Amino acid sequence: MRRLLLTMTCALFPLLLAQDAAAGITVKLATLAPNGSIWDEAVEEMGAAWQEETDGRVQLKVYAGGVAGEESDVLRKIRIGQLHAAVLTTGGLTEIDDAFQLFNIPMFFASFDELFFILDRLTPLLSKRLEAKGYVFLGWGHAGWIHLFSKEPISTITDFKKAKFFVSAGDNRLVGWWKQEGYRPVALATTDVLTGLQTGMIDSLPSPPLAALMLQWFRNAPYMLDLGFAPLVGGTVVRKKIWDRISAEDREHLLVAAKHLEERLEAEVPEQDRKAISAMEKRGLTVVKVDGTPQADSWRSLAASFAEDVRSDWVPADILEEAIKARSAFRKAHETDGEGR
Repeated sequence: MRRLLLTMTCALFPLLLAQDAAAGITVKLATLAPNGSIWDEAVEEMGAAWQEETDGRVQLKVYAGGVAGEESDVLRKIRIGQLHAAVLTTGGLTEIDDAFQLFNIPMFFASFDELFFILDRLTPLLSKRLEAKGYVFLGWGHAGWIHLFSKEPISTITDFKKAKFFVSAGDNRLVGWWKQEGYRPVALATTDVLTGLQTGMIDSLPSPPLAALMLQWFRNAPYMLDLGFAPLVGGTVVRKKIWDRISAEDREHLLVAAKHLEERLEAEVPEQDRKAISAMEKRGLTVVKVDGTPQADSWRSLAASFAEDVRSDWVPADILEEAIKARSAFRKAHETDGEGR
């Protein structure tokens, strides 16, 4: 009887696999991107391409706007199988692998073009690190250049030391560094930023201009420092377990669509950032201009101090070394001093 059951199971197994493939696979993906934003639209566009190019064998279900929780919540849900994929900022990516702390070093990158050049060099290394943790990397996303928004003008380091500024909940190392240096970070969920500004829990926050406009944060923080501190980089990842259930042919279609998402954001976000600043200025935003002044040197010194203190402990040596080599190559080719965007 056992032999008969075993024979029947072996005979039926290929049929079950074929039935599963015919039924299709739905990849459940979460993102903090607001509904209707350029990032949400790009992800939905990618999902439509997945369905069309695979004849419905792979479909994408998107949970946008943080409805699935903060990125730490999303990663937990991926681990237990409630979700399968995510578009993560560097905050979420660093929870998977410390290599992504590179993108949290203030003023390490000087321009979008420099960032894109370094990403091209680092992508194979970072993809391998993610794969070792059980994730497949599909491509990059870009949310703009981070500036400091505040309720009152902040132009000096002394001003900043008085500010209660937002940091993402769960990033305990970052909170610890700021506190030991005498600053006043306040850890909140991203979805609580507006409430925090309205209640006075925070009075300032780092944000790309486009996000500050889309989420209306600038209404309660109508001053923006003109120095850009870092690019807000993201990435699309899929749990390897579900990726392996997709045929090799269909995976190629998925990767092509993900590359289109990356290229769209790479092309559109820098200009959208500039347009967002202009739009906010028309609605009451004041840009606090310190670039080119002694105050700017103080901000850069703070960034350099932060980088010196944390990069060797936070960023794996091989990743940091490769990033510095790529940055040097870019700057040599473009004869840039590394300042500005």
